[in-house]
Amino acid sequence: MTALTEAAVLDALRTVQEPELGGDLVTRRMVRDLRIDGSRVAFTIELTTPACPLKDEIERRVTAALEPLGVDAVAIDWAATVRRSTPQQPLQLVPGVKNIIAVASGKGGVGKSTVAANLAVALAQAGASVGLLDADITGPNIPLMLGVDGQPAASPDNKILPLERFGVKVISIAFFVPAGQPVVWRGPLVGGAIQQFLRDVEWGELDYLVVDLPPGTSDAQLTLAQSVPLSGAVLVTTPQEVSLLDVTKALAMLQRMSVPILGIVENMDGFVCAHCGERTEIFGRGGGERFARENGIDFLGGIPLEVTVRQGGDAGVPAVAQREPGPAARAMTAIAQAVAARVSVRAAAEGPVLTIS
Repeated sequence: MTALTEAAVLDALRTVQEPELGGDLVTRRMVRDLRIDGSRVAFTIELTTPACPLKDEIERRVTAALEPLGVDAVAIDWAATVRRSTPQQPLQLVPGVKNIIAVASGKGGVGKSTVAANLAVALAQAGASVGLLDADITGPNIPLMLGVDGQPAASPDNKILPLERFGVKVISIAFFVPAGQPVVWRGPLVGGAIQQFLRDVEWGELDYLVVDLPPGTSDAQLTLAQSVPLSGAVLVTTPQEVSLLDVTKALAMLQRMSVPILGIVENMDGFVCAHCGERTEIFGRGGGERFARENGIDFLGGIPLEVTVRQGGDAGVPAVAQREPGPAARAMTAIAQAVAARVSVRAAAEGPVLTIS
């Protein structure tokens, strides 16, 4: 058998297309540290997000491409470098943050904060550096859902140091007001608080900053979209028509502000009885998927109604961080991977192919 050469292996890998971004692995400079030991090949594949949902597919394609060369074993080490999906600006408000993802809804009570919290934690679990900004100034729920409280300290340069839980940096107005005290502010004050959380918090270097917006179309959404370049927005709805009616308005507002729409999530899309297995469509079914199709946006997935999600939210342990994740947690992990993939596609479209030294 002809001895394997680096040139032959790279030629074979040039036939392997990156499923999401397009282009082959070698041209995209995603292959590095190639080692050959007889009929065994090992190398690192550099992804554009650690939450890539297509690792298995890439590995399958790589193995199939190398098999005709007589390769007996392929060992792949996975690495990731998240790219910025929006152009770097000279006076960027949060310069260390590569991607800002807004989570929005048309109405309250659809589980938007639950999705935001689990999205942030799932991205951190995948290995990304993540922050979570609770921009629902008058109804902050993120601290409860993540089980984090306390008074943020100041950094040496007098910036606010976010608290941290589950590997996620968190900031919320709830850290600065007594428990139970309402925040009764007019729009300009709400907008000012969001700008301060963007500008004056020591976020550091983040791959993703998830922003939990208040429901509806108001000053908070306007402030965020006008203050920072957004990588995109995730819309959250339930299947019922009243929720879809309101999310239509949220979509129209975001599109009017030229915010990219990453897709829509259908929360509470059915309840399966743990005792008899019967499925009940409490809020209907398929509304979010139909909405996505009719409006030309991506459907990111549905999340079943599950008691452990509510229990975890009350106890400060998001579903994806629980010891035994159920169907809802698995759905939210898949949604986080889908969001990361779409941000990566936008980043690839913004600039040249990633160069790995």
